[in-house]
Amino acid sequence: MYAVIRTGGKQYRVAQGDRVKIEKLEGDVGGKLTFDVLLVGGEGEAKVGSPIVAGAAVEGEILAQDKHKKVINFRKKKEGWTKKRGHRQPFTEVLITAVRA
Repeated sequence: MYAVIRTGGKQYRVAQGDRVKIEKLEGDVGGKLTFDVLLVGGEGEAKVGSPIVAGAAVEGEILAQDKHKKVINFRKKKEGWTKKRGHRQPFTEVLITAVRA
């Protein structure tokens, strides 16, 4: 069984046992999270919510609070002007423990 959840302005297709890196959420490592479900499928016909499926939930456990690899933004103009910036986007790694329909 799989589900589609929405968090951090993005949608993710998840199943039990998946590890997902999502936009940073508050919580400590080992904490539990519950997500609203937009779609549930896998057994017969898919159930689509409007906007969420009633009675469905996805539960997860926080594995890590970390940052992605650094992304370098380098700009150069022919007059000799340069600008270099780096950015590391924070994320939360979640282990999906249960998908309930």
